Amino acid sequence: MPGVRNGVRASSLDACWIKSRHSNAEGNCVEVAPLEDGDVAMRNSRDPDGPALVYTPAELAAFLAGAKDGEFDHLV
Repeated sequence: MPGVRNGVRASSLDACWIKSRHSNAEGNCVEVAPLEDGDVAMRNSRDPDGPALVYTPAELAAFLAGAKDGEFDHLV
């Protein structure tokens, strides 16, 4: 699935979605899925047919590094 664009319908992706074990029963979950080309798709679990955002491994690595360093803690 080369060239998957941001905003594609998440349910149209042939992907195996993964949810964090920290997700709760209220559906407050973000799910991720590896794509064939190495990119990673993200979707809101409350809207599995809704849009998916697609990130490169480098973009995701930068975000995760910031999250681990607490750069986004002020948002929650």
